[in-house]
Amino acid sequence: MKITNVYIGGWFQRTMLQLTEIYDFLRAKSSKLGLEQEKLDELHKNLGIGKIVYGVSGEEYIEFTTAFDIAVKIYEDGLISLNNRKVSEDTLFADIDKVTDYYENKLSPALSYLFSLGAPVPKELANIETVYPYFIICDNVTKDDISVLLSRTEKQKYFEFSNPKYDVVRGDKYYFINNKKQSLDKIEKYIEEQIFIREFKGQLHRYLNLHRVIWEKIDRVKEQANVKGADIVKFNGKLEGYAKTINLIDGRINQMGTYIGTRERIAKNDAELTEFLAISGYRFETLKDTLDYIKYLWDMTQTYVTSAQKLFNGLKSDVTSKSINSLTIVTSMSAGASIISLLTKSEPKFTMFGVIYFFILAVLGWGSTSLLSFISKNRTYQISDISYDKNIDKPEEKERK
Repeated sequence: MKITNVYIGGWFQRTMLQLTEIYDFLRAKSSKLGLEQEKLDELHKNLGIGKIVYGVSGEEYIEFTTAFDIAVKIYEDGLISLNNRKVSEDTLFADIDKVTDYYENKLSPALSYLFSLGAPVPKELANIETVYPYFIICDNVTKDDISVLLSRTEKQKYFEFSNPKYDVVRGDKYYFINNKKQSLDKIEKYIEEQIFIREFKGQLHRYLNLHRVIWEKIDRVKEQANVKGADIVKFNGKLEGYAKTINLIDGRINQMGTYIGTRERIAKNDAELTEFLAISGYRFETLKDTLDYIKYLWDMTQTYVTSAQKLFNGLKSDVTSKSINSLTIVTSMSAGASIISLLTKSEPKFTMFGVIYFFILAVLGWGSTSLLSFISKNRTYQISDISYDKNIDKPEEKERK
């Protein structure tokens, strides 16, 4: 069995501006952002860069070879594909690990440092374990050969399709492509579209799950029937953190519509992808619908955290107002005592009793202030909010006869 190539890839939103920055780094180890040159040199050296090409194929892209027999292509919209061009059946899994290692431990750290300034990636999206789709290219093999490869990896076939030029058998993480008489460039286009669709869908699913997690966190804050004054600031801080995360993710979600529209136009204008689109072209519309749904969910989440912040800001203002009123009472009492003392004495005299009296007043004032502060912090405030039944899909129980 002849295995010729192994591809992996990913997608994260970029633009032609960032592609130019990547090109400057790959070509001249430079950055206009004031990053540490020593660090740039080290990351550049780790990549083992060979020949670099800047081209256009629907979108602008950079392609470069490496000293590890791995070719890398980066498009302006952020799509990345890596091609291990030296593989065999006997070393297949080692070859897969090789290209994965290059992606994770050489290319990704370089790009992460290059774009380390600016709006941060929310911590909820950082350090997410990625399961790459692995595309294994075979040269004129039989269906039995593909079955053998499938049995060595996932043992489950999700779908397959054939055309006169190549066959595709897909598992969960593995795609087996039998190249009958198609050029590698054309097969790469199919692979790139699969990577984009899969990554786009994967990001939407992560955003759906994050919506669920953050909504529940906000719920846990708001579900407190009563809350101590001392805890209001802590809860308010949590809500501010959730609001920041929501804003960052909302910005990334709003970017996604542009990318899918561009990819769809490129794919539909490519005659070589006609048969592929006949099978998976519907996914563009499905992904658009799913994107709209996710946008709506995050709009709801934004509104929900804003309402929670208003609620706790109101409680915070109430606590502050009560504290000021209490301190005003203490201050008035002290001022009154001082006035009475002045009016009842003919002239001030320095006596031991006066000193003791002064310290007694100071201790009483401090004690009163501390007591009122303690009461304020431990006073419970009722949270008034509308509660909703989450089990809206649960059918109502019929009345027992």
